[in-house]
Amino acid sequence: MLVFVCLVTGAVLFTLLKLNRNISLKKVPMKILVAVKRVVDYNVRVRVKADKSGVETQNVKMSMNPFDENATEEAVKLKEAGLASEVIAVSIGPDKAQETIRTALAMGADRGIHVVTEEGTEPLCIAKILKALVEKEQPGLVLTGKQAIDDDSNQTAQMLAALLGWAQATFVSGLSVEGNTLNATREVDGGLEKIALTTPAIVSVDLRLNTPRYASLPNIMKAKKKPLDSLSAEDLGVTTTPRLTILEVVDPPQRATGVKVSSVAELIEKLKTEAEVL
Repeated sequence: MLVFVCLVTGAVLFTLLKLNRNISLKKVPMKILVAVKRVVDYNVRVRVKADKSGVETQNVKMSMNPFDENATEEAVKLKEAGLASEVIAVSIGPDKAQETIRTALAMGADRGIHVVTEEGTEPLCIAKILKALVEKEQPGLVLTGKQAIDDDSNQTAQMLAALLGWAQATFVSGLSVEGNTLNATREVDGGLEKIALTTPAIVSVDLRLNTPRYASLPNIMKAKKKPLDSLSAEDLGVTTTPRLTILEVVDPPQRATGVKVSSVAELIEKLKTEAEVL
């Protein structure tokens, strides 16, 4: 009897271990957090305010940061491929930033989170807010654009990775997922660099990663019904007090009109005497 009970118990334990192993090996889709920013549309000619305190945004067409469009597209593609369970679009800014979130929802994101801030937020502040949201939502991947076209700081993704202690890949122009491994192709000065990193991870993307889809009218209507939560930075325990002070914003200097030269000798002479670079 004792031998029989031992054999049965061993069989049950073996079955449970096998089931646990199969469950652990099964690929579980991850949650993706994608950050989107409302900026002056890239087709608009940027104008400096009369008091030189910043860039004019009143009565100016605004849209989603182009690099963030690529990040949103990649997140939606990963979900469509069964590699993500949910895509959450996050934007930090004034009330009108909800329009940018709705654009991401129309592209295929599942829900949105709007962190309301009326004053301009610096990259470190944004990284701290995203860190708080990551700790709350527990995503396996955070996707951002490599930079915003308004301030061109290119800092938020790197700062977020440092605050979380997560792996990161920046300037990504190619991305594939194999289980818990991300295979990324990065654009560097010398060409392309291929790296592998383990999730959870932070990835900032380049324009060459994909071609963002256009939000169709039916999807725009559906986006209005998708959940969108509003929070304040204080709700997340983050202060938005700026660390930097903008002293003055000015237009770039006017470039001199170019001239044509008739020969290489004349070009060299002008480079020596006028440009003084030789």
